[in-house]
Amino acid sequence: MMRSLYSGVSGLQNHQTRMDVIGNNISNVNTIGFKRGRVNFQDMISQQIGGSARPTEEKGGVNPKEIGLGMSVAAIDTVFTQGSLQSTGITTDIAINGNGFFVLKDADETYYTRAGAFGVDSEGTLVNPANGLRVQGWMAENVNGVSMVNTSATPTDITIPVGQKDPPKATENVHYFCNLDKNTPLIPANATPDQITAGTWQTSVVIYDSFGNKHIVGMNYQRVPETTNEWEVTVTVDPDAETPTDTRVGLGTTDGMTNTYRLAFDNYGLLASVTDSSGNVTNPEGEIVLQTSFTVPDSNNNPDGTPYRQNFNLNLGTIGSEKNGTTQAASKSTNKADYQDGYGLGYLDTFKIDGTGLITGVYSNGSTRTIGQIAMASFTNQGGLEKHGDTTFMESTNSGMANIGESGTAGKGSLISGTLEMSNVDLSEQLTDMIVTQRGFESNAKTITTSDSMLETILSLKR
Repeated sequence: MMRSLYSGVSGLQNHQTRMDVIGNNISNVNTIGFKRGRVNFQDMISQQIGGSARPTEEKGGVNPKEIGLGMSVAAIDTVFTQGSLQSTGITTDIAINGNGFFVLKDADETYYTRAGAFGVDSEGTLVNPANGLRVQGWMAENVNGVSMVNTSATPTDITIPVGQKDPPKATENVHYFCNLDKNTPLIPANATPDQITAGTWQTSVVIYDSFGNKHIVGMNYQRVPETTNEWEVTVTVDPDAETPTDTRVGLGTTDGMTNTYRLAFDNYGLLASVTDSSGNVTNPEGEIVLQTSFTVPDSNNNPDGTPYRQNFNLNLGTIGSEKNGTTQAASKSTNKADYQDGYGLGYLDTFKIDGTGLITGVYSNGSTRTIGQIAMASFTNQGGLEKHGDTTFMESTNSGMANIGESGTAGKGSLISGTLEMSNVDLSEQLTDMIVTQRGFESNAKTITTSDSMLETILSLKR
């Protein structure tokens, strides 16, 4: 009789534990990055009141007679299924789509979380503003003028240098393509101003010097009178300036003596050759790169007393190419400079975070630069992690060591900026479990009251 009482007590206690877990799940239904808990039961040891017996020639076998002594909690698991994603539009809100955790640091303690509601503190450090834990990753390093991220290094704090200066960069390369109208008239001797205008095509490209000042590269095209498919081009930096700059253009690695070169086209209107003022002619194949230089106004002279000159490469495209080169077709003259790599002084305005966690700074001068990359962690047994409050986890002896790397590697998911992962608690499931738990609790209570009634009946036998 007493066994049923204690079985009922164990049922009451453990159903209360299950109700505690359900209550915690429901209370965190709107907690970002929260992972619900699940309670599993198991029966306790049974008391054997009759053993089993093997079959004999006279009679069959006998099964054991056992009475269970109640139940206990087998496990309280953390269920790491994916939560739904909610768009916020805030750059520093980051969701993980797939497996993995963000890595957070507090002094020497390391924590892991799925809650990606981050922000930038007064020092520019990327943190969880709710508790000040610092997001870990890798800062970019400048290698030969290129920002590189070494993801094999030890993760460190990520700093977003908002307002940081981006120094000006002198233009080094200009890619310039155009079409010259085959029907442009030749300029006769003693031409009138209107005839000169009709036989000339002028274009311009903006470049930058080492101070960040803008300059206009003007190119003046004229048909060569004694030929049918050649043009002479005059290059002038800042053609409208009161004091013209000393511009020089030449093929190869050195600039020429003057600022002119000549284009020759074949019968298909494709570029056949380029000749500079020194008589150097291009190879029949490959890209055409003109070394161009000009004196930078208001600059210090070189140590030898000569004016300071700036060089840049003027890329005219590829010989014989109709897509990547200068052409001569019976169509309106056009020009297109699709690339120049210089810019003026700028300040970090904003930043973007891509699916790999790469943080790219966007500067007011239009340039972009890699700032760093967010680290992610994965575990052999993520169910073995210990909860540490603030929606964070810590390693345990059964979780395994953290495998830290960039997203998309070693089973890690991808990152989505401007989005948060919501709780994976399903209210309909939890409310159903609550009903089942309540019925289990009531039934165990009924077991106790019924056993008590039976004991009372036995005690009344003496009357």
